Order: sequence, then C-alpha cells, then structure tokens
Amino acid sequence: MNVLDSSAWVEYAADGQLADTFEPILLKTDELVVPSICFHEVYKRISREKDDEAADHVVYMMSQGKVVDLDSSIAIYSTKISQTWKLPIADSIIYAITLLYEAELWTTDHHFKDLPAVHYFEKSV
Repeated sequence: MNVLDSSAWVEYAADGQLADTFEPILLKTDELVVPSICFHEVYKRISREKDDEAADHVVYMMSQGKVVDLDSSIAIYSTKISQTWKLPIADSIIYAITLLYEAELWTTDHHFKDLPAVHYFEKSV
C-alpha cells in the first residue's frame, strides 16, 4: 500500500520535477491510501496556485484510492505519532494512517525525511 503526502500530489499537479516519480504510485489506485486531510491541503494549494478546475481534477484522482477519514481512534493515534516524531498535526495524521495501513509514504515534505516507511525526495530549487 502507498500514501502520497499532499506535497507529492501538488508536485504531480504542478508537473514539477518529481511528477514522473509520483505518477506510477498514484495510478495504482488499488494500492493507494488517501488520508482525507490531504484533500484540504491539496485543494487549497492547487486552487490558489492554478484554479478550481485544476484542483477539482486532482481531487477526483485522489478519490480513486481508498479514502481514509479521520475518526477518533486515528486522531488519538496521530497525537501519539505527533509527540513521538514531533510532527505538525496534518503530517501526524497522514503518517498515522500510513503506519496503520502498513503503507509506504511518498513525499517532498522535510518533516518526514528520516522516518521509517518514508520515501523522501528533496526538490531542487
């Protein structure tokens, strides 16, 4: 199973330098887990940087995976993740879902850089 962090979805939508890295992952929808919080982060960023139509398209692609909503047990688990790994709230939710689904996380977000089960890609400036 795979989780694309919001940064990876945005990189793909922007056709950034790492878009080709993330495309094969997001196209395997039967292996894709999508934390619902990513919808907020991705839609907000893409609608601001491009437009609502582009954001709608990416959200549609995201919805093809297994969407995991934040419930009370994930919220509590993500608190423990946040405390252990010193992650911001959204990142702790994404990482908690990654671990719960025994998935691999794909990201350009430096907060995840040295964590287990993470494929971190640094973007060139």
